[in-house]
Amino acid sequence: MRALLVTSVGITCAAALTLPLAAPALSAPPALSASALPPESPGAGPPSVRAAALPAAESAGSTQSLPLEPLAAPSDRSMGPATAGQGLERRTARPFSLVGVVWDDAEAELHGTVQVRTRATGSANWSDWQDVETHNAEHAADLGSDERSSGAVRGATAPLWVGASDGVEVRVRPEPADPQDRSEAAPLPEGLRLELVDPGPDPAPEPAAETAPEPVRAAPVGRTATTAAFALNPSPPTTTPAVVPEVLTAEAEAASAVNAELAPLGASVIPALTKAETEEAANVAPGAKPYIGPRPGIITRKGWGADEKLRERQFAYTKTVKAAFVHHSATGNNYTCKQAPSVLRSIYRYHVKSSGWRDFGYNFAVDKCGNIYEGRAGGVTKAVLGAHTLGFNSNTMGIAVLGSYSSTNPPAAAVTAVSKLTAWKLGLFGANPKGKVTLTSGGSNKYKAGAKVKMNVISGHRDGFATECPGARLYKKLGKARTSSAKLQGR
Repeated sequence: MRALLVTSVGITCAAALTLPLAAPALSAPPALSASALPPESPGAGPPSVRAAALPAAESAGSTQSLPLEPLAAPSDRSMGPATAGQGLERRTARPFSLVGVVWDDAEAELHGTVQVRTRATGSANWSDWQDVETHNAEHAADLGSDERSSGAVRGATAPLWVGASDGVEVRVRPEPADPQDRSEAAPLPEGLRLELVDPGPDPAPEPAAETAPEPVRAAPVGRTATTAAFALNPSPPTTTPAVVPEVLTAEAEAASAVNAELAPLGASVIPALTKAETEEAANVAPGAKPYIGPRPGIITRKGWGADEKLRERQFAYTKTVKAAFVHHSATGNNYTCKQAPSVLRSIYRYHVKSSGWRDFGYNFAVDKCGNIYEGRAGGVTKAVLGAHTLGFNSNTMGIAVLGSYSSTNPPAAAVTAVSKLTAWKLGLFGANPKGKVTLTSGGSNKYKAGAKVKMNVISGHRDGFATECPGARLYKKLGKARTSSAKLQGR
């Protein structure tokens, strides 16, 4: 067996990384220049013909990075300052499903608006203009950490899921430098680029079987195992499918091996356990009051198709998990639960290749149907250091509910999933979901570095940073999540 590239890194943010964020061999595919994607014109051929001349996307996903260009000044001054901003006129592109805008300086803020409209693949119709959330700096590694200061990190908007598309138009409008004088615009960050992300195809389906086999408690790390498909709500097995060993890459093997006590090597899903089984697996002493919720079923990185070659190879850990920060991904709600793995692969690629992070930022994700996904690699039972709440990534975990919930109510299934996940994971570290905890800020726009801050054990992102995340509607549901989570723990 190949040597596993698993290292427990130091407990502070500054000791989080020992390798560069991206090796040259893992660089992104060559970006298409703006001139390679000509704007549409009356004399241009039909989209299908023009798109056929473009390079094919990588089978494992790809990112097109297009520099923005100056736009003509708007004739209507009510749209903003006389300075028009930057953008790209309508153009055909390689297939993509997620968009975002990045810039050179991670510390620079984009004071303005970003809007895109897209053309669905195989269609001649363009969408309406859609707003892209510009304030995304709060979702990042802590200041002073190696992940933050590597030199690869860039400023970025939130990513927006647009579905399968092959045409795009974008405009970035600056805000007035002075609200009382709309004639001058705030400067836009240097190096603005449009990122078009293709998540690549879904993972190959598991070997056909009517039902899942009995859950295997563990697979020895030193033995090759087949990729196991576990239904989150399995029924009694009828037939046993043929075992077909799968050859895992060293990176995929390492990402799976840290969960080997929970599921076989290469498993797509970590199966759910009852409360009693969870307590037994946690080695709770007989007669002790464990306060651990039952383990929910969790779709692994293998299950949602994470390309393990994208991320930084080593894993980073903190001491413990004292609290959970709930987020929304701000990627929009126009996705189906079947598309959720594609959304995750797109966000993952955007975080690593476009924003320059070491890995997917959140520790876990939850979709609108209540499915729970493993996020940042390192092991679902471990205190993995994330990049989700600037200033409070140490000794906490981040949960992203896929979607935008500022004006839309989160589905009940998603809130229930947050309750189940926190009841189990916080319980492993002795945390009470209805309790309070004091955290030390690493520095944010709300709390200076070193400040001692008392928070709810289950908090919203806005509790640690001046942001609207996780959206007003989801934030209002956190009280219910705390109560349900504590009840699942037996409190």
